[in-house]
Amino acid sequence: MSDTLTVDVLDPQGKKAGTADLPAEVFDAQTNVPLIHQVVVAQLAAARQGTHDTKTRGEVRGGGKKPYKQKGTGRARQGSTRAPQFAGGGTVHGPQPRDYSQRTPKKMKAAALRGALSDRARAGRVHVVSGFAPGEAPSTKAALAVLDNLTVRRHVLVVVERADEITWKSLRNVERVHLLVADQLNTYDVLVSDDVVFTQGALDAFLAGPAKGAKATATSTEAEEESK
Repeated sequence: MSDTLTVDVLDPQGKKAGTADLPAEVFDAQTNVPLIHQVVVAQLAAARQGTHDTKTRGEVRGGGKKPYKQKGTGRARQGSTRAPQFAGGGTVHGPQPRDYSQRTPKKMKAAALRGALSDRARAGRVHVVSGFAPGEAPSTKAALAVLDNLTVRRHVLVVVERADEITWKSLRNVERVHLLVADQLNTYDVLVSDDVVFTQGALDAFLAGPAKGAKATATSTEAEEESK
């Protein structure tokens, strides 16, 4: 396993503008499928609102009066017409408001993201561009031309810098493109996308952040100890 993977960086005209190094610790890591599954399930669960609410027999309006006397009718005894067996009655064991979120340690999230990115990188589906617009103004036509030089697949994840308004405005209405800021990159969006495209600035910002997980934490800890 090499230390880095190298990909070409394309400019807005589709020409090679250099190369970018993809560290193996992020883009050539082991892909742990059960871990990725656990992280994705937790992410989708956290996205659920959990505001569903059905009324129990105590919450349905009416039914305070006993529908008929206790004995002598030959029918089963009933205390309220709002019991679950009656039309218009309450719901038994129905959904109630709840929090679906699951606690997922940061190191697990980072490892799952590394595994997903590594899977895409090994398949040649991680790309880097210097930019999407040749000028200072947004251009969807120009941005799509750059994108078509990279891939023709249906679902593309484009990772940009937070301040890159030109790229954001150029691609935000393109159906097959999903835009994310570098610090919002997550396992689920990588997995549901066929290709991942970084701008050069977004790649640098991502690698400078918590992408390396435990190794980055260990490195920073060692640096702090040396500085003391």
